[in-house]
Amino acid sequence: MGKTVKFLGHPVHQQLIAFPVGLLLTAAIFDIIFAITNDSRWTETAFYLIGAGVLGGLAAAVFGLLDWLGVPSETRAKRIGAIHGLANVLVVLLFIASFFLRWPNPAAVPSLGYIFSYVGAALILFTGWLGGELVDRLGIGVDTGAHVNAPSSLQEPAELPRQHRPAA
Repeated sequence: MGKTVKFLGHPVHQQLIAFPVGLLLTAAIFDIIFAITNDSRWTETAFYLIGAGVLGGLAAAVFGLLDWLGVPSETRAKRIGAIHGLANVLVVLLFIASFFLRWPNPAAVPSLGYIFSYVGAALILFTGWLGGELVDRLGIGVDTGAHVNAPSSLQEPAELPRQHRPAA
């Protein structure tokens, strides 16, 4: 349901989000490890993870916006998608702020840099849940022929087996 930009039969947005989510959450975890160990290598590495995560988040956002534009108006999916997208813009802005606060010296991060990182990480968990709601509950990006014995996405779509056809 909902039109999505696809690559090899799968939504591009869903393929790309793994990178920024993993990078940004790992940066926040590295900041926690730094707080425990006081070893600046952790927070220095977090600086680079944030830079890469922000770039990945911007790339994923382009495809997320294109997907959202294909969601039917006046639906719960359109509303949830808008909240998901706007909250992720906030995530990227928080991490950009954290990145620039770290810029002068990634080994000596001001407290506000950590706060932005932690708030951004917490918000990622919420936006990830919203993304799951869009896909798993509302069917956004799910192939119309999806079922447990569906052919590969690299093959031509096959007709749905009788037991998987929608009721008339």
